[in-house]
Amino acid sequence: MDAFFVSVELLSHPELRGKPVVVGGRPDQRGVVSAASYEARQFGIHSAMPLRTAARLCPHAVFLDGRHHLYSEWSDCISAILAKYSPLVEMASIDEAYLDLTGTERLLGPPFAAAHKLREEIWQRTQLPASMGLAATRLVAKVASDLAKPRGLLWVPAGSEEAFLAPLSVRKIPGIGKVTEAGLHALGIHTVGQLAAVPLEKLEEAFGQWGVALFRKARGQDAYEFFVDAEPKSISHNHTFGVDIDDEEVLLSTLSHLSEKAAKRLRDSGLLARTISVTIRYKSFKTITRARSLREPTSLDSVILRTAKQLFLANWDRRQMIRLVGVELSAFEHAAPQLDLLDAGRRERLEKLARATDRLRDRFGFDKIQRGGSLRLPDE
Repeated sequence: MDAFFVSVELLSHPELRGKPVVVGGRPDQRGVVSAASYEARQFGIHSAMPLRTAARLCPHAVFLDGRHHLYSEWSDCISAILAKYSPLVEMASIDEAYLDLTGTERLLGPPFAAAHKLREEIWQRTQLPASMGLAATRLVAKVASDLAKPRGLLWVPAGSEEAFLAPLSVRKIPGIGKVTEAGLHALGIHTVGQLAAVPLEKLEEAFGQWGVALFRKARGQDAYEFFVDAEPKSISHNHTFGVDIDDEEVLLSTLSHLSEKAAKRLRDSGLLARTISVTIRYKSFKTITRARSLREPTSLDSVILRTAKQLFLANWDRRQMIRLVGVELSAFEHAAPQLDLLDAGRRERLEKLARATDRLRDRFGFDKIQRGGSLRLPDE
């Protein structure tokens, strides 16, 4: 997605289109830039830059607070659209995904036509701009997508990967940051073509095992394949408060909201979690994480929330203000849990309620359906 957070904000503030917009907070606040419009990027503003630095670079930019619950809702909508085009969708982040279109020609037509149709459907249904790269490997598709921004579609035919990558700066390759770039420049390597011409032995000598990855990346090769059974190792949601707080009602309602979001993602993945963790970060930036493993794995909101609240209340130092809370689910299983027969009826009703709630959220948005304890959310 193109400047995703900004694009979502422009749906609510169309009068800001064409202006430099920065999402992340006020220019005098602590924190960093979450996203910047293309107009703001012309002034040198980029993600992860301190807000105060961004304000100095572009004093007339419009600064907006982030609304991450809203971005998550739109990401869920886009994910649902993507799922119509391929059974293999990997969400790399909230605003980026990989689709495997192999074997979809009969239903969707040639891959280029399918990608064009997908991009147009996303725009028609959401009014959010997207760019796409189409290639035989994820690495090349990622580079092509970056070059296609904004609102473009770039196809790199199979067999032309090395020729496509050759003239590009080595920094265009995913995974090559400032440190590796400096090391390559010291060797006189500035373009991907120059990198591809270096023997594997020399790259291993200079970069160790990372040299093997560089050798493959210069040729557009992925380090791993598209896994049909790929699944997350953990699912987590955090919330950073705009101001440090110690209001128990707000803290517990936030914990409830985060637990529900994590539980829905768990059910969407067809998984059960045995371990539940809670993270607390205080004003001093001291951070603690506490976990508990359940006797039976679960995907029920009520079980996850009850455990998360118990962990939170047992470990909260009430003498300190809190900056962030988070919930994480892990130790996943696919098999159905062994249930106590006396509790089976109640558990089945709760599972039906969860599935019905998920369907309503998929249709109307996550925040439209909430547990009573989640209704009072901070920053809203």
